[in-house]
Formats: sequence, structure tokens, C-alpha cells
Amino acid sequence: MKLVGRRLSELFIFLIALSFISFVFMKLAPGDPVKLMLQVDDLAVTQEEMESLQTELGLDQPVYVQYANWLSRFFQLDFGNSYITKQPVIEELAARIPSTLALTFSSLVVMMLIAVPLGTLSALYKNRWIDHISRLFAIAGASIPSFWLGLIFIQLFSVKYGLFPSMGKGSLFHLVLPSLTLGLAMAAVYVRLLRSSLLESFGQDFITSARARGLSSARIFWLHAFRHALAPVVTIFGVSLGSLLGGTVIIEVLFAYPGVGQLIIDSIVRRDYPVIQGYILFMGIFVALINILVDISYRFLNPDIAIKEMNNR
Repeated sequence: MKLVGRRLSELFIFLIALSFISFVFMKLAPGDPVKLMLQVDDLAVTQEEMESLQTELGLDQPVYVQYANWLSRFFQLDFGNSYITKQPVIEELAARIPSTLALTFSSLVVMMLIAVPLGTLSALYKNRWIDHISRLFAIAGASIPSFWLGLIFIQLFSVKYGLFPSMGKGSLFHLVLPSLTLGLAMAAVYVRLLRSSLLESFGQDFITSARARGLSSARIFWLHAFRHALAPVVTIFGVSLGSLLGGTVIIEVLFAYPGVGQLIIDSIVRRDYPVIQGYILFMGIFVALINILVDISYRFLNPDIAIKEMNNR
């Protein structure tokens, strides 16, 4: 509980810093949201109309006043309203987050179905044919950009053979191509990571002791070696999960998938600052909570960490 309390305190400070930095950088970005909102078929707008809208949105106030007003609303869980749709930002995000989480979850399933068996077999049969295949897969996966792989999947499985839809959202079939695109890219990394982590675990003294006690190979592998090997994998997983959510932006645009990524791209183009700010904070909270869960998981995956913490008290 002490660890959780400390992490939550750090999360609060992190969010304040993140909100301030992102707010300032958005104000420094080129483009005027008022002009974009008033522009209709390239018709000219008057200065009075622009000033009126600026006053309505509070953009005529000093930047520090705008930030203070926004921050006070944030503590009330009010992210403001979208400049374009006039809808509350939290509703805009809530409508898109389930789609992005579904894509993220399905991509993780693809990654685990490939990385866990292939990485495990590669470690168990080192320098055998399965190990050579996993190395080739890892090199190819790390070399091919995900958006290029997505284009290949669209051309092959959608345009040429018509097996899966390449755009939009509706059924589970719409998740197949974007999930494969993200999952294969991640699997290439985790295959090698799991292999190296398992090989390191096999050389630990506790594995030798377990064999000397006559434990079965399956028990040694699953209860000792595999558990020990998961610690570094979970570490990287916590970091890459945030990157995965960020990576869905490109894939959502590529497959015209109506998730948070598509929403944020549209908001950036239209200078919809409240939506951008809400997205940044949502991502910050999500990534920070994932890191907290990763720290807690260490105590179960590697009991030595908990023992060291108790000895340091």
C-alpha cells in the first residue's frame, strides 16, 4: 500500500506538469482555431466575428488565466467542450475509447499467441531450426514498418482476395487486419526478449537446485524458469503498452478505424485544443497506471524485490 500511495502522489505531480507543458505547447503551435471554425467555403470573416468567438471560447484571456481555468475544471472532471462539435470532451473520448481498447486488446492477443510459443520453443531448442526461424521472424518484424505491413495486408487480404474488410468498424472481422498489423510488429520484439530472458533463467542457481531436488522438467520450467523470465518481459510490456496505444493512431488512420487515434488526428487538423488536451491527459493517466501495476507485479514475479524492500526498511 505504501508503494501505491507513493506512486499515486507521483502521478498527481506528473499530471500537473504534463497538463502545463502540453497546454503551453498547444498555444505555441501554428494555426488559429477561431479562423478554422469560422471559415466556411473560404468565405471571409470579419474581425468582429473573430473577436466575438474568441471571447466566447475564452481565448482572449492571457494564457495563464486560460490554463488556470482549464485546470480548475479538470479537478472537477470537466475537460471542457469540443470547439467543433460543442460536445463535452469526456463524452467524445468515452465514445472512442472502447474501440481503441478493443483494437489494443486484440493486438495483444495476436502478439501473445505468436511470441509466447515461439519465444519459448526458441529458448528450449536453442540453435535448432525453430530458433533460426524465430530469429528470422524477429529481424523481419523489426525491419518492416507497421504502416507498410498494413498496406500489404489491405492489398492482399482485402483488395485481392476480399477476405476481410479494410475500413471502418462493425464486426470482429474489421479487427483482423489492424490487429495483425500491430500484433505482428510487437511479437517480433517479444519473441527475442522472452527467448533471452528464458535462457538467462535456465542458468540461474535456483534452477540447478530444483533439478538436484528431482523436480520434473515441466514444474521447473513453469513454476521457476518461466516465472523468473517474465519480470523483464513485464517491464518492457508496461512501457510498450503506452507505445501501442500511440501506435494505434497510425493504424486507425490507415484502416479508417473510428478510435481515439482517428479522433485525435482530426482534432489536431482542426486545432480542437480541448480534445487534444483531454487525450494527452488520458494517455498520461493510462500509462502511469500501467507502470504502477507493473511495479506491483514485480513483488509476485520476483519475490527477491519484496525481500530487499523489507530489509531496507
